[in-house]
Amino acid sequence: MGRDGEIERILRCVTREPGTPQTLLLLGEEGIGRTTVLRHVRERAAGDGVLVLFAQGWAEDPGHAHACLRQLLTPPVRGEPAALPAAHHRVLTAVPRGNDGPDEAEFHAAVTALLDRLAAARPVLVCVDDADLCDRAFLEALFAAARLLAGRSLTVLLAARHEAALPGPPPGTETLRLGPLSGAAAAALLDRQPAAPTGRHRLEILADAEGNPLALVELGRGAPGPAGVVRHPPAEHVFGVRLDALPAETRRALLYAAAAGPGETVAAVMAALGTGDLVVWAPAEAAGLVTLVEDRLVFRHPLARSAAYLRRPAGERRQAHRDLAKIAVLPEARARHLAAITVGTNAFVATLLEDSAWRRGDAVAAAHALEQAARLSPRRPERARRLAEALTAAHVAGDPGWVRELYGRLGQESADPELVCVAAGALASALSQESAQREAFEVLADVSEHFPVADRTLALALAGLAAGIAYQSGLPEHTAALSTLLDRARQAHESKRWRPAAAGPLVRLDTPHLRRALDALVTAVARPQSATGSRPGPGRPHGAPPIGADGPAARAVLAAVAHHADEADVDLGQSRTADDRLRTARAFGLRGWSVLVLVDALVAIGRFPEAETVIQDAMTEAAVLRLPRVQADLEAQALTVRALRGTLPVTPRLTPAVWRAVCLDENRATHARLLRARGLAALAHGDMEGAWRQLRELFTADGAPLHPYLSARSIAELTVTAQRTGRSAEALPILERVRAEQGERPSTRMTLLLHHATALVGPDDGAEEHFQLALVNHGANRWPWERGHVRLNYAIWLRRCRRTLEARQQLTTVLETAERLGAGALASAAHIELRASGAAPAPEDGGPLERLTAQQRQIVQLAARGLSNREIGERLFLSPRTVGSHLYNVYPKLGISSRHQLRDLVQGR
Repeated sequence: MGRDGEIERILRCVTREPGTPQTLLLLGEEGIGRTTVLRHVRERAAGDGVLVLFAQGWAEDPGHAHACLRQLLTPPVRGEPAALPAAHHRVLTAVPRGNDGPDEAEFHAAVTALLDRLAAARPVLVCVDDADLCDRAFLEALFAAARLLAGRSLTVLLAARHEAALPGPPPGTETLRLGPLSGAAAAALLDRQPAAPTGRHRLEILADAEGNPLALVELGRGAPGPAGVVRHPPAEHVFGVRLDALPAETRRALLYAAAAGPGETVAAVMAALGTGDLVVWAPAEAAGLVTLVEDRLVFRHPLARSAAYLRRPAGERRQAHRDLAKIAVLPEARARHLAAITVGTNAFVATLLEDSAWRRGDAVAAAHALEQAARLSPRRPERARRLAEALTAAHVAGDPGWVRELYGRLGQESADPELVCVAAGALASALSQESAQREAFEVLADVSEHFPVADRTLALALAGLAAGIAYQSGLPEHTAALSTLLDRARQAHESKRWRPAAAGPLVRLDTPHLRRALDALVTAVARPQSATGSRPGPGRPHGAPPIGADGPAARAVLAAVAHHADEADVDLGQSRTADDRLRTARAFGLRGWSVLVLVDALVAIGRFPEAETVIQDAMTEAAVLRLPRVQADLEAQALTVRALRGTLPVTPRLTPAVWRAVCLDENRATHARLLRARGLAALAHGDMEGAWRQLRELFTADGAPLHPYLSARSIAELTVTAQRTGRSAEALPILERVRAEQGERPSTRMTLLLHHATALVGPDDGAEEHFQLALVNHGANRWPWERGHVRLNYAIWLRRCRRTLEARQQLTTVLETAERLGAGALASAAHIELRASGAAPAPEDGGPLERLTAQQRQIVQLAARGLSNREIGERLFLSPRTVGSHLYNVYPKLGISSRHQLRDLVQGR
């Protein structure tokens, strides 16, 4: 799993594609999946008619070349040596005795002759696993054959842990290093295990395994089952043997290092040990178990850390935590070690855990600490309150399984109205991100009767969450119910019993300004036309938020209000800041709401490279946390960006499996994003009929919008396809309904879109006026792609009116805009229209850099000079992520894959 790139690379070498090496080394640490990749490659190659020969090194082999060679000589090639000259046959079939093995030159010649004969008939793949344990003479013979048979269909693939143990490979050998699995692949592998863990234990295993497949499997087997009982202790494999061979003082030192955790310094661990002699680590380093890196001690393998801790008796483990607690400087570290040695309840330790839970600003760590604090609380009221805080933090972290576990426990502990509201909010948010909008909204509607006796900020936050769910569902009954929920929230009082500090620094909604913003958000979803009018107040927040409103959740609320008001600048500024902080805090439970608003804003204003970077990062988190609805939205946004950038494959995958896992009837925002993405993909491929079918579904048969907000934003794209397919009369009533629903004072963006759409399907004698009205408002510059789309269609209209000079002027501006934004589809359409207008063809390409935008060329030049992404960003006033995104998208255009190649390209230009 997660090795498609490596496997395809190897198979291209097996088929001897031009430019591929003949010899490959596959390197990786123990348990990283070398053997699995080799097995898969062998099966794929054999299925394609390749002759596969396989051998595996073994440390106990007697140490002669024939130990591995005999593994290669299996049916159907066992009889092949007999067809070789007698000297070669004798060397290949002889059984060496003692040191009477064959001469090195004879052995090399015999192996070369055998592989030459086999490769003459069909392609041959020689796979050797654990090559670092093979006899050196055998490997040298293979490498000699590869050098001498460079023209044959022969590929040699060797897998090993360490390259240093191998003889020098032939020139041109490529090294593939298997790194850890990606977060999504690691989560998928863990979830495939029998009785896979859930909730907190699942997240802990994913963190502890560090993407190592063997560690994922073994730690998953050792996770507690439903009753809290360990089903099977993790296998320790060779690590237990290596540990047992170490001196007692080294084993004790490793126990303390494992108990301290990956962030602790060597000095702190040694202080707990009561020694200052670094020699204690030397045997573990020699055994390949740990590495000292500056002031940190790093376990070479996750299972080595697990074995170092679990192989010691419980008493020794408790003593280690006791000693580490004594020297701990950070409150959270002291609380964690004290909790590890506490049996039963302990009010003092529970208070320490609660007070230090959010010191690291990490949602996952905070939820874990608060859950432990609840477990150690002797009194029921404190236990219930801390469970509520743990539940809120788990919701902020974004794991639905963890939320459900804590929700069930809190329900057994307390029926306090405020805690019931807290629990309902966490559960509803998790349900919504999984895709169950009806159930999520029903949960909030059921507890809204408690709003008047709950804290006002909490009640407003839950009403805001209900608005988010209603926006996502797009269901009229949800929108209609929002007014009731808001009225109940407004009746709530100022409570001091529970405050939204449960989410620590991430949630700060308890200010009058933010309460007004929450109120405005609910109103905007309940009555969409009220959000777009040009009126002051919370609907159009300006500038930085006031003091006390700088938490990422608060910023996300302000961004959502600005999103509904089509205030792109405010929307982008608030949501980008919120997204950065939530990503750092591992708070995808909140980020899953805000990141979609951020991506919508980035796409709307044409920042496609940054949008792709954000989408890919968020998709990994959504996959790890198993949030199919959020995945589906992100997949739709990714398809939209690829369509606008012109980077779609010839046959794009328009229905990823995750979309089929979401009920689109109760997720109309997802459905609308999906339909627009498919429509734009069809447009990019010139399929006007297909584009019309997709975009037409954004509105019902009678013209009502599928989604009250997102459908209207695609009205211009719908009318483009209507005009091109001769369906203007069918599109006009839809346009009129959208115009009516936008009210008398639509936003600047909607004004642009409505004029654009009217110019396309309205009366011919008013087309030019509407095109010009769409372009004349300078405020529309905030949506450069949409404005460029207007200019393109205006130019097409001008050309058809035989006003070619004016058309070319518009198209030139379109082309400049498209190249600046990286909007490949718009640029391609402008080029086509320029040629149709009789414009001279573009001059010959002056080199690969000439295909880049001015900003991309600046970034490339600075990167080629050795500047880091951060240094480039400081010079060009860009974020390091944006610089990285530009480089990620530039490399394929230049036909390179690294900064080293970039420097050579620029210097040789």
